[in-house]
Amino acid sequence: MFDLGWTELLVIGIVALIVVGPKDLPGLFRTVGRFVGKAKGMAREFSRAMEDAADDAGVKDISTSIKAAANPAQFGLDKVKEATKDVTDGLTQWDPTKDESLDEDRAAVAKKIHEATAKREADRQAAEAEAAQAAQAAEAQPASDEVPKDKA
Repeated sequence: MFDLGWTELLVIGIVALIVVGPKDLPGLFRTVGRFVGKAKGMAREFSRAMEDAADDAGVKDISTSIKAAANPAQFGLDKVKEATKDVTDGLTQWDPTKDESLDEDRAAVAKKIHEATAKREADRQAAEAEAAQAAQAAEAQPASDEVPKDKA
């Protein structure tokens, strides 16, 4: 685009002052300002029309998929999150005895694993609850080596 610095604008202003004169200079600047404003408005409208056309054509969807493909780490993390979400949602509702795709031996082993995992999770939650209660009790009880200030 045009690259006008302060010195170029100063030279243009001085030439306009000499050529147009100080009396008509404000009207000239007002007219030039309106022209520039209309040009910016037309450029903004054109830009919006092009963005709308690109959205209708699906360019935004393609660009997001290209960006995802360009960042394999994020793409991989998204897929891992999807997979773990499916697994964790499925584990809460999955019953190995009702899964027809497993034979009897595998269903029995899967049921044992499922029960052991559930028991281990319950034990972990109970241990965390006990630790939290112990921490609360320790905070509530003063240390025995502290001497009250009034007796010291």
